[in-house]
Parts: sequence; structure tokens; C-alpha cells
Amino acid sequence: MPFPTDRERDRPWVMRTYAGHSSAAASNALYRRNLAKGQTGLSVAFDLPTQTGYDPDHELARGEVGKVGVPISHLGDMRALFADIPLAEANTSMTINATAMWLFALYITVAQEQAAEQGRDWHEIVAKLTGTTQNDIIKEYLSRGTYVFPPGPSLRLITDMVAWAVANVPRWNPINVCSYHLQEAGATPVQEVAYAMCTAIAVLDAVRDSGQVPAEKFGDVVGRISFFVNSGVRFIEELCKLRAFAQLWDDVTRERYGIVDARQRRFRYGVQVNSLGLTEAQPENNVQRIVLEMLGVTLSRNARARAIQLPAWNEALGLPRPWDQQWALRMQQVLAYETDLLEYEDIFDGSTVIQSKVDEIVAGARAEIDRVLAMGGAEAAVESGYMKTQLVASLAERRRRIESGEEIVVGVNRFDTTEPSPLQAEGAEIIHLPDPSVERQAIEAVRKWRAERNQSEVDKALDVLREAAKTTTNLMDATLDCARAGVTTGEWAAALREVFGEYRAPTGVSGASAAGEAGADLARVRERVRATGDELGQRLRILVGKPGLDGHSNGAEQIAVRARDAGFEVIYQGIRLTPAQIVAAAVQEGVHVVGLSILSGSHVEVVPAVIDGLRAAGAGDIPVIVGGIIPPEDAAALTERGVARVYTPKDYQINDMVDDIVTVVRAANGLA
Repeated sequence: MPFPTDRERDRPWVMRTYAGHSSAAASNALYRRNLAKGQTGLSVAFDLPTQTGYDPDHELARGEVGKVGVPISHLGDMRALFADIPLAEANTSMTINATAMWLFALYITVAQEQAAEQGRDWHEIVAKLTGTTQNDIIKEYLSRGTYVFPPGPSLRLITDMVAWAVANVPRWNPINVCSYHLQEAGATPVQEVAYAMCTAIAVLDAVRDSGQVPAEKFGDVVGRISFFVNSGVRFIEELCKLRAFAQLWDDVTRERYGIVDARQRRFRYGVQVNSLGLTEAQPENNVQRIVLEMLGVTLSRNARARAIQLPAWNEALGLPRPWDQQWALRMQQVLAYETDLLEYEDIFDGSTVIQSKVDEIVAGARAEIDRVLAMGGAEAAVESGYMKTQLVASLAERRRRIESGEEIVVGVNRFDTTEPSPLQAEGAEIIHLPDPSVERQAIEAVRKWRAERNQSEVDKALDVLREAAKTTTNLMDATLDCARAGVTTGEWAAALREVFGEYRAPTGVSGASAAGEAGADLARVRERVRATGDELGQRLRILVGKPGLDGHSNGAEQIAVRARDAGFEVIYQGIRLTPAQIVAAAVQEGVHVVGLSILSGSHVEVVPAVIDGLRAAGAGDIPVIVGGIIPPEDAAALTERGVARVYTPKDYQINDMVDDIVTVVRAANGLA
């Protein structure tokens, strides 16, 4: 029958667009424009220096400032980001993890300032704040790579923030357990559900064991845990995955934590559909992919998303324009307001087909959860490399299916003939290109901020933070004091780096292999690698490097796995390396080729730095190849600067890429 019984429509989900670029002022203008178009929530994309705890003038921030999000270096930037947006009325999602406590403190401080400007009690305003900080560091070690500290201290920061938020900002979700990036890193539905549940269990156990929340209030903690999931194009399977998620969450919170109130056990989640599943080839096909993926998280009322943000059709090409984001918002609005989707109870209740698939996912996820818990939980499974290795292997298997044609991707490995696209007409600027001066302006601005603040107050606040970090004291109050004193993002993170240290997560490459790949195609490449090595008198060696702050390492890991399976000796040291570190490793290891992987848009700055570094080190004869999201004009510029090959997402046949790399090595060494 229709829902509700009075035949009124169900309430739509919160509609967001993931956005932010260039500067706080430019992003603020974009947010206000999107809100005027009917968007009902904000979703802040921060740039990589902000996410990893660096100021714009740090060496590692070179080429990364304002590229994949907005740079927020201090309280002044946060004020500008939300100027003329009443935070008490906003619903704000912040995709921030390692530095989540810091950005949350800046947000709280701006809300307090808005209350003072209105002559209102700031407690009243803060109590009304709604939204979420992603704050899931476990998945950063497994997929996205914006971690800073080791797992233990990172979990402590999350614990402190959850405990403080539940007591002081009761409507805020202090963590969004994020399975989204697990799917992008290769997770099957079972792995996505299981590893997200393991993360939630690790956080809830840590909060419970910290003693910061009275036992009778623990239901409030559970009730504020939200999830952020991925929705792929297999939308029936995705729908079943979400129903399985809801069932498992209800079971875990009731059985493990004794939560009686069914409202506190409710599985609450937001979603972004699968950005890495969007294709550079025939990108217009991404429109129907996005719509179908949205159906997977909206059709089942009992497992419907509470908030949705959709990518734009051209995200595989670069940064979408405001018009592209508007198109993605209109997709949500048409589904919510024009169709009859919200007029009915759950249309899948009673379906034996759906229930069978749900049961299959639940059973598989329970078994994997038990396996991880037996190892000591999510933290132990990160440190041992178990979960990362499982994901790398799953992604290798998915790549194998696509390359063999077993899994069809329309416009890529099947139906690839095409007409010229009017959406990409010659002369059209089909993506947004940030102003090249953004980084310079951000550097000047943060230096001006440092020069004009009260340095003694900054020093005092940072000293208090360091000392608190050495104890078990909740770090939120010290962090709020830092925000008010004018501390910068880089300074807050540097102070905690001094106490907690930094961390390099296992890459998962050594234990993974492209299962089932040993066919004639790979055998041919392997023979060519062997023969070339024989001619050179040594085994071929490739350095796979991730320069800058881009932590999306899936592509680099898959190249490393396949090159190793083809017979290369692979040197892969993980993410977040400076050009100087890459050059030093290439020279020390005596590699035959350097492969750089960049998805953040910093290729124009960091690739030439590697080439120049190799030449300065007397190793200019080592060829450099590059892979990533690189527009054609940038690819041409990199080639002119000496790059031997540029590979983009359209180059999906990894065996062909490895074979081409052998050709590059042969040419560089004067072999026919």
C-alpha cells in the first residue's frame, strides 16, 4: 500500500554535491549557488594538504593546493568558507579523516562566532549543528591514503572526538564509517560490509573502553554512528548489500553492545555513487551509470540512504563545472519529486530473490568479521597488511575480468565505436580548471596570517596540545584552544606528529597476484621481459612512485602487481613521496624505468621535478612514464618535457601497458 497511510509522500533524502576547490571564498560562492538551486546539504571537499595536515607552503603541498578540494589552513579560512551560511540551519558533511578533529574544531568555533554576532548563547547554536565528519581512518590505510598517524593514536583521536561530540553536539555524526573507498579499492560486497563493520566495532569498543561515556549513555554513541557507502552499477546487488548492512548493524549493536532502543540501532547512511567506475571513454555513458547506481540506494525504503551526493558525468576527465554539478543535482530531484518512488512501503519485502542474496552477503560478511576479530580486530588487520592484501587481490581479479571481456564495460571493452560528442565539442572547456595562481595566493595568505597573529598565544596553545597528547586527556578542548589562537592546520598536525609519530601503511602488493591471469597474453609479455633482461645482463627493475599527496594508490598497486607477475623486479614504497625521494630511490636501486601515478591533478608540477631531479643526479637516461587522470593538453606538455609515455584510464589493458613499458626500456637502452 502507499506510504504513509494518509497517502502523503515520504520525506526525500538530503541532497548534496561534493564540492570545493581553489579557495575558501570561491568555494563559498559555489555552495551558496548550489543551495539556491535546491541542494539541501553541503558536502565539503578539502584539498590534499588540508587532509594530510600540511600548510600550502610545505614541500609536499607543491602542486596540490586547491586541486581536489578547498584549502583550509586556519580559522580565517573556515570563516570565509561558511560566510553568509547560518551553520545552525545547515547540514554539512566534511570529507576529512586524519585531521577531522582539527576541522571540526574550526567549524565549532565559527558556529560560536556566528552565535556571538547574533547575540545568542553559543551552546544553543552548537546544539543545533547537524552533519558529519567522515573521520574513518581505518579505510585510509586500506584505500584513500590520507592517514597521518599510526593506527593506535588515530583511533584515540576518533575516540576523543566521538565522546566530546556526543556530549556537546548531540545532533552531529562524529564519524561516518566509510565503506565507499573500500569498494573503489576492490572490495566485494561481502568485504565492503565486513570491513566497515569491523571499523565500527573498533571505534565503539575504543569509546566504551576509554571510560569517557557513562554506560547508560552508550546508546547515544551508537545512535550517532553513521556510514558512507559506495553504490556500483550492479544495482540489485547493491540494494541487497544495503539491506544486509542494515540487518547486520541491528544485530551487532543489539548483541555486542546491548542497545535496546531500536532507533539507536537504525542503520543510517549517506552515499556517493561509484566515481572510479566512471569512464573516460564515451563519458556520456556515465549519466545512465549514475542514475542506475542511485536506484540501488533509493528503491528499498527500509534501506534507503539518508543523504546522497552524485558525481558529475565528466569526473573521469577532471574537475566538474558548476553546470555539471547542477545536472547531477537535478537527477536526484527528478527521482525524488517527479516519480512515485516515495509513495510506497518497501517494495522488496517478501521477495525470495532479494532475501536470498541478502542472506548470502550477511553470511559471508559474518565469516569475514569473525576472521578479522580473531586477529585482534581492525587495527591489527591493518598493521598486519591482511585487509589491504585482500583488497589488492580482489581488485586484481576485477581487472582480470574486465581485460578478458568477462566483465563488460560499455564503451571501453565492448561497443567502443562512437560518434563525436557534442558535450566535448572542439573548443569547449569541458572541465573546470583551477587558476594556476591559487597555490601562490594560498601561500601568501597563510604567511600573512602567521605574521599578524599573536605568536605567544599560538606557542602556548601548541604546548598544551603536545602535553595533552602525552596523556589520556581528551584532545578536543586543547584543539579548540588552538583554533581560537590562530594555529594553522600544518602546525596542529606537526605538534601531534612530534608525539604520535608518522606511519607508512602496508601496500598489500607483495601478497597479491592477478589470480587466473597466467594465460598466453601474460606469458608473451613475461618472455619479452626475460629476453630484454638477458640482453642487458640483469633483471628489469621498475620503480613505481606516488609523488605528492595523492593517496589513491589502486592504479599504482595494480601496475606493480602485474609488472611483478610479468617478471620485473618492482620497487614500490607506497604513497606520499617527494620528487627528491623518488629520484634517490631510482638512483640507489638502479632501475630501468620510473613509473609515476597521479590522480590529483598535480602532474604538471611534480613530474617535471622528478625529470629534472634525475638529470641533476646524472640519471637522465632513466625513462619516466606517467599514469593518471591527465587531460590531452597536459599529456602533450609532459611529453615535451621528456616523459616517455602517458597512460590514462582509457588504457585498461594492463598487459599491453607492461609490454609497452618493455618497449620504452629497450628504446632507452638502444635495443632493437
